Amino acid sequence: MENTRKSYDENLKWNVKDLYKSESEYKKDYDEVNSNLKVYDDFKGHILDNAESLVKLLKFDVEVGSKVERIYIYSHIQNDEDTTNTKNQELYNKAVKLYEAYSEATSFIVPELLKSDYRVIEKFLEENDELKEYERMLKNIFRMKEHVLSGEEEKLLSSLSCTFRTSEDVYSYLTDADLKFGIIKNEFGEDEELSEKTYHKLIRSSKRNVRKSVFERLLNVYGNFKNTYASLLASEVTSNNKMASIRQYDSALEASLFGNEIPLKIYSNLIEQVRKNISPLSKFWKLKKEVLGLDELHIYDTYAPLVDEFDKTYTYEEAKYVILKSLEVLGSNYVEDLKHAFSDKWIDSCSNDGKRNGAYCTACYGVHPYVLLNYDGSLNSVSTLAHELGHAMHYYYAMKNQSYQDYNYSIFVAEVASQVNQILLSKYLIEQTDDKKEKAYLIDDLIGDFKSTIIRQTMFAEFELKIHELEAGGQALTHEALCNIYYDLNKDYYGKNIVVDDIIKYEWERIPHFYMGFYVYQYATAYAASIILAKNILEGDPGAVESYIKFLGLGCTKSPVESLKIAGVDMENETVLKSAFDYFENLIKELEENIK
Repeated sequence: MENTRKSYDENLKWNVKDLYKSESEYKKDYDEVNSNLKVYDDFKGHILDNAESLVKLLKFDVEVGSKVERIYIYSHIQNDEDTTNTKNQELYNKAVKLYEAYSEATSFIVPELLKSDYRVIEKFLEENDELKEYERMLKNIFRMKEHVLSGEEEKLLSSLSCTFRTSEDVYSYLTDADLKFGIIKNEFGEDEELSEKTYHKLIRSSKRNVRKSVFERLLNVYGNFKNTYASLLASEVTSNNKMASIRQYDSALEASLFGNEIPLKIYSNLIEQVRKNISPLSKFWKLKKEVLGLDELHIYDTYAPLVDEFDKTYTYEEAKYVILKSLEVLGSNYVEDLKHAFSDKWIDSCSNDGKRNGAYCTACYGVHPYVLLNYDGSLNSVSTLAHELGHAMHYYYAMKNQSYQDYNYSIFVAEVASQVNQILLSKYLIEQTDDKKEKAYLIDDLIGDFKSTIIRQTMFAEFELKIHELEAGGQALTHEALCNIYYDLNKDYYGKNIVVDDIIKYEWERIPHFYMGFYVYQYATAYAASIILAKNILEGDPGAVESYIKFLGLGCTKSPVESLKIAGVDMENETVLKSAFDYFENLIKELEENIK
């Protein structure tokens, strides 16, 4: 049976018309941007003539940049609805080229600003109050001064930006559209097509032969393309290292963290603290092996439900209900604002063929956020929806409280709101039932969130760090080298009481975040922060909710570390991760009590 997009109810699809009501409206903006790109030439050599000249440029750039953003989001989300649709592909490629042209046209601005001293900007700020609206942005530009190249060099790099994205784009089309895993028998003995979408359901089967079969099939298919994936990832790593060197950073890691105002010690501290506190995971594996009645626990067994009789599913309406109820602790205003996500069609929950795998939230200034989801009724899908709605509300409040140039918060804090939502949802569901089996099922799921977010993402972060260091040191990133590094890290992070299957060495091939330049560590740091914030909110600490809502509205007006301090967490304090692992160990004890 065909699983086409047309077969889904319109209420399950996002409303792209909130971006552009018609093709003609979209084309008008597109043509206007194209025309305005030439106007940037008029500003060259004159942006620091006086305060008025600088204000004029910045206002013009906000007007053009916000339209470029809207055009890009409009084409991007439609392409992700169905990556096999050639019209969507053409629309997206056209928007990418426009974005590249915009980047090239504006590439002179930062180098020209940095020819002066910040004292010139301070003088302009005193002379013109309108300029104060851009003060945070200007300060951040000058913070990057030693890493910005000349105008001609920046223009050259901008013109090559599409080349730097090639690895990620090819990876996406290969993985989301071209790769096929064949037909597999599900737990009912029925034929089912295996894909990245169906894998997440099948690997949680209560039948071990199904788990083993899908685990081995999926990774074997990836293994068949090991040379292709190794070439793609090696190209990505090389690009990151080269760009860091060109911009005079000591490493690609420093380049990524410096841009987001994150101290390097936060990354190293994460890896050190997770490795130091990993032992509770071995206790959990021992418990899981006993409960499942297995002689040995394999990686494919780790996803099996401990209480298979309680493999509960949720309709989309039920998911909406429990999410809204679980987030009532954040106040009535938050809940009323969140209801718009459902009523105003911010969400695309279809799971049609060709749709981009996974889930995400994106936004452009002046329009509500958009959430992509492949909803399948599982608890994981409900949790993912809550997660992405956390992102949506973060965008919503940032746009509500900040100007265009200040609304887009750092990726370091991006995962906090999403993970606070997930924790609040899980805690709500646990509290709402007296059934020991259901409690055990939900606590097990919460433990799964912890190990997949803090432990697993930290393992990914260390893998990413190692391969960048090796490439920078002159070592070729062959599929054999990548597989060996990944397998050894799995041995270290999974700990005792588990069999680390050899085939796991191919798993790095299916991780899209390795094409996002040191992104994954932020899942772990954010989850550690979220545990503390959710605890403060649930325990009714004075001011906890107010501080959290204030944090959601900050945008990028504060550094990420400072923003989290306002919310109530100091990420430079090593005790944050220690507290997170105390929480993890308590969950394991609670699970053991419910099972016994």
